[in-house]
Amino acid sequence: MKYVFLIAAFNALFFAVLLLQKKPKALHDKILFYWLIYLGLFTAFYTFSFHELVIQIKHISGFIISMFLLHGPFLYLYVESLTSGKKQLTQKGLFHFIPFFSFLLYLLISLWFPEYSSRIRMDHVTINVEPPFIFVLFLFITALSGPVYFIASYLKFKNVNKNILNIFSTTEEINLDWLKTLVYIFGIIWSALIVVAIVHHLFHYASMAFCTDGLFLSLSAFIILVGYFGLRQKEIFTKFPTDDHDFVTDQRTKYQNMPLSELEFSEIIGRLNTTMEHDKLFLNPEITLPELAKSIDIPSYQLSRIINEKFECNFFDFINGYRVNEVKSKLNDPTFSNLSLLGIAFDSGFNSKSAFNRIFKKTTGLTPSEFKKINQSL
Repeated sequence: MKYVFLIAAFNALFFAVLLLQKKPKALHDKILFYWLIYLGLFTAFYTFSFHELVIQIKHISGFIISMFLLHGPFLYLYVESLTSGKKQLTQKGLFHFIPFFSFLLYLLISLWFPEYSSRIRMDHVTINVEPPFIFVLFLFITALSGPVYFIASYLKFKNVNKNILNIFSTTEEINLDWLKTLVYIFGIIWSALIVVAIVHHLFHYASMAFCTDGLFLSLSAFIILVGYFGLRQKEIFTKFPTDDHDFVTDQRTKYQNMPLSELEFSEIIGRLNTTMEHDKLFLNPEITLPELAKSIDIPSYQLSRIINEKFECNFFDFINGYRVNEVKSKLNDPTFSNLSLLGIAFDSGFNSKSAFNRIFKKTTGLTPSEFKKINQSL
């Protein structure tokens, strides 16, 4: 077990060093850097010293447990920085660390009262010592911190997926499914182990070593995965100005503050259709909503609203619908008979085989090969 923890600690510090080489660094890179440093040092300290220190210095176990209050805020701030496009950490973001510093301050103050601090220990179950109420309260907050932050982080993905589909025409390099899945799985494991720890303290079931070893084992796997994928993760929304970052998926009451007459709707839709049919901006694999909005000289939020309300789809489906029609048109054009299906797909604005196959079948109900076969038989 010790070797697994050491490998995880080494990987965390190694990935942190690699992040230092990454330029330019976005906010999520900086948060990940400090998060990995904390995880690496914390795991290494636990590997070499935890069980021995708990035996020799009973009070030290409280400081070890307080460190778990850092994991949730780091995770949440990392997810938020990826999904919001913020360029710097605000004071509001720092508030998430208040529980940790409060717990730490409490433990430091208690050192001035030896009789009181002697009751702050994680082995009170075996020696029948009644822990202080405030210490138990902090343990309860620590136990809740993990699950609460995992849920909060997971909920962040609900809106970001909608925003991604309303801004980008391709999601191959900006997909956050890896992080969502990781948060979901690790959140379940972490919460289960916290429950075991609570059961240990309330009903004297299982050992403290089992709880902490289990937490660090799952943490070790998390370190390796989040470090690897986090190092490769690209920025998503930070390239767009925040004052124009108003993308929608549903008709909402805020539209009442952005009135557009039917004449204005028709005029903008006419310009949009003309641009799409003549300029064929969808052939650009990286076309985004702000770029298309700029080409027809309207704000991004207006274009997003029109696509959602009048075309009843998001930007992703809107652009890829044109690409699918372009593929179908070229399959009927002898000029492109020398190209393969994939060649035609790339020539029509798609930038990957998997995305082409998935989107084409979703739009037509047939795979590209099936459609081509049926089309040739007519």
